Amino acid sequence: MNPAGFWARFAASLLDGLIIGIPLTFISFLIVGNWNESPITSVGNIVYTLIVPVLWSGYTVGKKILGIRIAKVDGTKLGYGTMLLRVLVGGLIYAFTFGIALVVSAFMVGIREDKRAIHDFIAGTYVTYDRPEEILEEKEQF
Repeated sequence: MNPAGFWARFAASLLDGLIIGIPLTFISFLIVGNWNESPITSVGNIVYTLIVPVLWSGYTVGKKILGIRIAKVDGTKLGYGTMLLRVLVGGLIYAFTFGIALVVSAFMVGIREDKRAIHDFIAGTYVTYDRPEEILEEKEQF
């Protein structure tokens, strides 16, 4: 387990916002006609964060650029159920606590040795610098 810390995860989120969020906002503007957040932007972001990591071995565009990815703690492949837990259930907890759980998660990633946040515990995931091949090679050695 080669966990990614707070700043790498934060930077990957910023990159995803720039690379994916801005084009989604522009597309939404072309369809809806205003710059306010629309369902197109919201749904697009949720679909992106749910589907791309499953199809791309735990990477999003921002994570791929920084060389980090989401992985399951037990070493199995990410699935849609895992990502639903991570994104939607984690997001609901952050919303219901008015962001307090998000602040706690940020401290967890910064302080804990395994760098896991609340949404990582919910979904059984962590964010790592290890590539998928490296994890498979380590398992084959045992």
